[in-house]
Amino acid sequence: MQSRDPTDLSDEAQQILRALRGIVRSITINSKRLFRETGLTLPQILCLRAIDSASQLAQDVTAAEVARHVQLSPATVTGIIDRLERSHLLIRERDTADRRRIYLQISEKGQEWLNSLPPSFQDRAVQRFKSLDREHRRSILKALQDVLEIMEASNLESSPILTDGEDAKHGGLSQTGDVGIDINTEI
Repeated sequence: MQSRDPTDLSDEAQQILRALRGIVRSITINSKRLFRETGLTLPQILCLRAIDSASQLAQDVTAAEVARHVQLSPATVTGIIDRLERSHLLIRERDTADRRRIYLQISEKGQEWLNSLPPSFQDRAVQRFKSLDREHRRSILKALQDVLEIMEASNLESSPILTDGEDAKHGGLSQTGDVGIDINTEI
């Protein structure tokens, strides 16, 4: 039996692979641009925003609550918080009644930084997606879920964060790679 030449793909399959590669390249370029412009990764920015949102509601926030909000593992968020604290963008404060509880607050420097932050690639993509009619959004979602099945990736856990593998070097990924989509793997 003769094996099929993997480079002999139908025109549609080639177009699909080209589109996937375009998505991967776009995420990579935008992740690198965000880091170059801000010095932080998208997961770090999302953690800062989550802490800021809770603070605006006069709520004390813990690392575990941030992890739930941004849908990252607690270990990943702890590493991100360590880096944000070293950068003086946030402050950890122990609860006076229960010393085991540590609350997070945005520092003055962190607040200034957040206020000057432009919308991220992910923010812009979400807004564009929301502007589509409901049927179109569902069609896109179904197509992407089908692609995940085809690529045998439907069971992989991922958070809704568009990031590249470079974030691992800067505090975005845990050792298990549970943040977003690691797009450094060639298609």
